[in-house]
Amino acid sequence: MNFKTWKKNVLNITVLLLLISGGGKAQSQKKVTGYVNPFIGTSALTDPKILGYKLPEGWRAWSGLTFPGSSVPNAMVQLSPMTKYQPAGAGYEYEDSVIVSFTHTNKGHWNLGNIPILPMTKPGAKFGSRFSHKQEHAEPGFYQVSLSDYGINVSLTSTLRTGYHKYEFKDAGDRQILFDLAKALSGVRGWNIEQVNSKELKGFQGGENVYFYVKLNTEIRELYKKDEGERSGYAVIHLADGNKGPVELKIGLSFVSQENAKENLEKELGNKTFEQVRTEASRTWESLLSAIQVKGGTEKQKVMLYSCLYRSLLWPALRSDVNGQYRDAKREIVKSDFNYYTEPSLWDTYRNKDVLLGLMTPGITLDVIKSMKDVGDKTGSIPTFFHGDHGASSIAGAYLRGIDNFDIRGTYELLLKNANVPGRARPYLQEYMDKGFISDPDIAKPHVETKAKAGVSKTLEYSYDDYSVAQIAKKLGDTANYRKLMTRSKNYKHMFDPSTRFMRGRLENGEWIKNFNPEYPYYEYMYREANAWQVSFFAPHDMPGLIELYGGAKGFESKLDSLFTLPWNPKYIARNVETMIGQYCQGNQPDHEAPFAYMFIGKPEKTQKILDHIMNDLYGMHDGLTLSGMDDAGEMSAWYVLSALGLYTFSATDPEYLVTAPLFDEIRWKTSTGKTLLIKKPGKGRVITSVKVNGTENKGLFVSHDLFRNGGEILVTTR
Repeated sequence: MNFKTWKKNVLNITVLLLLISGGGKAQSQKKVTGYVNPFIGTSALTDPKILGYKLPEGWRAWSGLTFPGSSVPNAMVQLSPMTKYQPAGAGYEYEDSVIVSFTHTNKGHWNLGNIPILPMTKPGAKFGSRFSHKQEHAEPGFYQVSLSDYGINVSLTSTLRTGYHKYEFKDAGDRQILFDLAKALSGVRGWNIEQVNSKELKGFQGGENVYFYVKLNTEIRELYKKDEGERSGYAVIHLADGNKGPVELKIGLSFVSQENAKENLEKELGNKTFEQVRTEASRTWESLLSAIQVKGGTEKQKVMLYSCLYRSLLWPALRSDVNGQYRDAKREIVKSDFNYYTEPSLWDTYRNKDVLLGLMTPGITLDVIKSMKDVGDKTGSIPTFFHGDHGASSIAGAYLRGIDNFDIRGTYELLLKNANVPGRARPYLQEYMDKGFISDPDIAKPHVETKAKAGVSKTLEYSYDDYSVAQIAKKLGDTANYRKLMTRSKNYKHMFDPSTRFMRGRLENGEWIKNFNPEYPYYEYMYREANAWQVSFFAPHDMPGLIELYGGAKGFESKLDSLFTLPWNPKYIARNVETMIGQYCQGNQPDHEAPFAYMFIGKPEKTQKILDHIMNDLYGMHDGLTLSGMDDAGEMSAWYVLSALGLYTFSATDPEYLVTAPLFDEIRWKTSTGKTLLIKKPGKGRVITSVKVNGTENKGLFVSHDLFRNGGEILVTTR
């Protein structure tokens, strides 16, 4: 070999080694899934200065309430560790030191937590094992932890309808698996499990009514059941000795039948290895999340962006099986040509998350709408969820953004029925239609738990819902209903008391409620999970009309300033009205539009100052894992994503976005139509001075959804 050839070979090897080690310029870019931290939102907020009050003894703030386990987008299965069973949380709290099981369904808060399974060795009288965060790891589609008391390393991954467990036992002589079927985050009403053959089991857990089918790679020596009634008892699988390799447990779920659970398992997992399933889950997330690429920003901001985007795309959850069957709203087994999903958490998610879901995965949003229509056909009304009638906004917003391949006229008729026919969809609708408002009684000494109509919140929300349905009426050419609903959309004005300049409760005769303290929060009296300050800036469909109520821009600005500066009284404690900036509550949804309201009076600098404080100081607090309030199926996360990217859905019904200063220098968003939306913000300034769309100066700070259809460029100039 001559010197030239030798030198060339050495150079090639050196370059190759640099590439492998990551030391060369050609190193591969970090995957966006590498920025996702599923533990964000599992840690507790304790700082009274941020909460607004000192936590009473025994309370844990409802901050985050997320789960760190494995899931693919909008799946039936969320396979996650459980540290305690309580209906007010996600089952996993970062400060805990014992894992009691791994469950297969999770919304992030409230209910579910089905089919608890725990591998064990010599468990003793109490089930559960200590663990350390130093021996715990999570990423999209994968979770791993070492159960120190049992000497078992647990790895979990999942598909849409199945979970895949891998247990590496240190002690191969006494391998057991607990099925703690009398427990869940929601109430359990009956359970059963039976052995099918030497390696397979099937069963059912009542309450959420989940069927399951299990396949093991190891023989079962014994199935022991301790049945103490439908709300207690458990089953333990004792595994045969001999196999020293990892124990693998594959489980399929179904809300229809055990046969469907088995079919889901066989079709989705089959003979795939654990690593194959984990890789497929990771690729699914990478493909979805990498549609948004950013330059600039800090490492923390990127972690928060992609972690929040990840959480925004976990819910609603799939409920139909691989064969198309599902149980409908009447609990009957039906089959359809679309995927059936749970109802969205509409009171929370209509504001932003439902729009973000449509931007990222319009096919899932389409099926969610079809699922809501299916519920409406069976029950007579489109689902409402908790408070308000915000399916109107979510459906109208999707329709106006071009997600329209569904029975729009049939859906519209159901929405009209919600809006006009008294029933369970809109409580107190008749009073609302007759008077233009919903009253509350004048209670002498109301307190946080006082039960009434929440008439102020309902009136404001129904007004916005009427506006939403009106936009469909307009597009469909239904002029009569459009005019009627648009007139009703002004009903929010009936709750405005000019003497106090608040949205205030009214009695049945129209007089103002006398026992009125605008700083005191209620769950259901006058206001829903809010006080007067927090709802008095809600009219996203008619901001000019709202500003006029305050006497114009100056009066509105003065009142809005007070919202963010008047100190919160630490004696006023409502568990989810927390994380305060003055009277503004970032920890719950009712006033999430308020920081953006300054934009409507030409004060974008005030909006941006508040947004920056929230994004930089109230997301990833303390240990980096703490959020300002419960994530509520992704609403808190979506608020961050859209605010960080500089495009917020101020009125989610309308196909337009309010431009704010993004956290990143450049955002390249590959839209669902295959086009590219480029958002640029050169320089470090945070106050917007101009917005250009495709090189042309934009009139105002709203941009059209056409940018997502056709692609384009937004240039945000700041000082």
